[in-house]
Amino acid sequence: MRTISAALAAHLSAEVTTLAMCFAVRRRDGVRLGFTTADQALEIDGARYLPGAGLTPSDIAASRQMNVDEMEVVGVLSAHSISDNDLRAGLYDFAEVEIFLVNWASPSDGRVTLLRGWLGEATLKNGAFVAEVRGLAQSLQQTFGEVYSPECRADLGDARCRADLSAVTVTATVATAGTTRAFTATALGVADGWYDYGVLRWLTGVNAGRRIEVKRQLGNGIELYDAMPASPQAGDVFSLAAGCDKRFATCKTKFANAANFRGEPHVPGIDSLLDYPGLR
Repeated sequence: MRTISAALAAHLSAEVTTLAMCFAVRRRDGVRLGFTTADQALEIDGARYLPGAGLTPSDIAASRQMNVDEMEVVGVLSAHSISDNDLRAGLYDFAEVEIFLVNWASPSDGRVTLLRGWLGEATLKNGAFVAEVRGLAQSLQQTFGEVYSPECRADLGDARCRADLSAVTVTATVATAGTTRAFTATALGVADGWYDYGVLRWLTGVNAGRRIEVKRQLGNGIELYDAMPASPQAGDVFSLAAGCDKRFATCKTKFANAANFRGEPHVPGIDSLLDYPGLR
């Protein structure tokens, strides 16, 4: 049930209204942005909501049941609002979103919250983007149970893994510029594959602030899973954390963390059904 102030309720019941939709976005890196469909900037609860993003929302699918509330938002890519590079870099993936109505002529009258949730997949086309907004009920549609597996079900360095990533993280520099997905670093001094599945974070350069997973490391060559917004340049600085393939042997020898392994490497697998006495 929504709570609406008396002033806003009176305005909503009037024959002529001055309503605008506002979008409050908080990215996972802490950056907060505000946009509005009004033709002027609005100050609401200390936050500034800017026009000009060209945001066009679809109808909101909502219900009183536990179904997932959802909608789509179409917007114009702009360096002053939401840029192509930021979207491609994943800065808006799983960003928190609140969508609400206000009286733009009197924002202090309060708001009517229409939807709260997270941004889902965004697609780019002809200078615009289309982003899906998933309601809070989306988190209740997930399966949280676990099944037996020989591989670890924790993520390296999380609360269940408990591995100290600072001990396996280095700071390095780009030696030779490459493509948006591969480049050569200064001497890393480790065996091939040490940083496979690891995480690279750009500290300087045009990609500063981006986090990307490492696909393959051969010598000083780094190949990434996803393309970066721009090719790194010689001298760009980045941090690089060792990766984990989630095998018990890796957990034990590479990270000395076997006590926290979240898998069952010694439980017989499906192949044991084909075993019989005398086979070996």
